[in-house]
Amino acid sequence: MTVARKRAILTADSVPILPAHVRLVFNEKRESWVVLAPEKILWPDDISVLILQNCDGARSIGEIARALSKEFSAPSSEILGDILEFLQDWSDRLLIRLAEQSGGKP
Repeated sequence: MTVARKRAILTADSVPILPAHVRLVFNEKRESWVVLAPEKILWPDDISVLILQNCDGARSIGEIARALSKEFSAPSSEILGDILEFLQDWSDRLLIRLAEQSGGKP
């Protein structure tokens, strides 16, 4: 019997982390970041890389948004919405997990 996976709904308080099967690495040959996952290779844009680099299992999505808001002098409420949308999509695709799903902080 197959058990259905319950969809994680991310909020500003969620603490995202890359699961063990997903790696963000710099590709020297192409001089760009790449996400490696089983049977997947993704080439994220610069903003996506910044978000993913902050998914360390220690900071909440709200904290990530505030940090990027300061870095880019942009309203954190606008940035928060964009980050939530991006990370929810990645969570749905099993490329991001919540720290509590991964057994806590790294």
